Amino acid sequence: MDLAPAPLFDDVAGAPPGGAAWWLRCCDGVRIRIGCWRPDGPAQGTVLLFPGRTEYVEKYGPAAADLAARGFATVVIDWRGQGLADRLVEDPRPGHVERFQDYQRDVEAMIAAATQLDMPQPFHLLAHSMGGCIGLRALIDGAPVQACAFTGPMWGIRMPALLRPMAFGAAYIGPLLGLGARLMPSTKPQNYVETQGFEGNALTGDPQMYALMQAQLAAHPDLGLGGPSLKWMRAALKETADLSRQPAPAQPCVTFLGSCESIVSADAIRNRMSSWPGGQLEMVEGAQHEVMMEGPAIRAHVFDRIAALFSDATSADI
Repeated sequence: MDLAPAPLFDDVAGAPPGGAAWWLRCCDGVRIRIGCWRPDGPAQGTVLLFPGRTEYVEKYGPAAADLAARGFATVVIDWRGQGLADRLVEDPRPGHVERFQDYQRDVEAMIAAATQLDMPQPFHLLAHSMGGCIGLRALIDGAPVQACAFTGPMWGIRMPALLRPMAFGAAYIGPLLGLGARLMPSTKPQNYVETQGFEGNALTGDPQMYALMQAQLAAHPDLGLGGPSLKWMRAALKETADLSRQPAPAQPCVTFLGSCESIVSADAIRNRMSSWPGGQLEMVEGAQHEVMMEGPAIRAHVFDRIAALFSDATSADI
């Protein structure tokens, strides 16, 4: 695989020193970006970190620091259509993808690059929100990871009952009318944190982490992404429905669900974890959607638990 140096915005990442970013070409020619960090001293392995929709490499700089402090290297990806990766439609603001299976091309490129860069083995998966949907499919398809952790995974999309018929109608009819690249009704072309103040936000209860997200986009607006396109929503609904019918993977797993979750379906998460052998669901009291970006006490617990799972999985394989 051809790797080329890519920008990494250290000024706002809050990441460990010594990070690097790389451009990758997927098998269909789409250019994506990864960011890599290694801990000081020997590493226990590498965490492949799958972000959510609208997110980007630098947003997980603090997570890379938390993982490095526990002895793990980290690779984070900009999915196609977001961050600095190629945008897929003329208007760069909607979050768009033709079909969710296309994200698996990004996964393949990410794993190939991590291997080529000699990132420490074994690999583990840490996935948030939309990344949790992509990550579950990757595990089912045989991704070479030893253990996995999810935070607020998008295994179902939470919608008010009154809006569900309109949302489904728009997502399924719009693309048939050639409107698949249009924003979903009621969504905005700006990133959520650019229009929503801290009070009343659905992401985190920690003002410092929310301010960091806002500062990152203020400093580097090209990272921003707005609401989902009609075709993205159609693809997401199809993929989550299909995944709900698949058996759980074999890897040991822990999933974190905030008690104040309001973006993804908590019922879908509970259903999945209830049938995952070796899987554990941890409710995080007071947390919202982005458990990895809550206050210091919650973050310390979450990363301690993730590191323990990954370390135990590595020891069991020796």
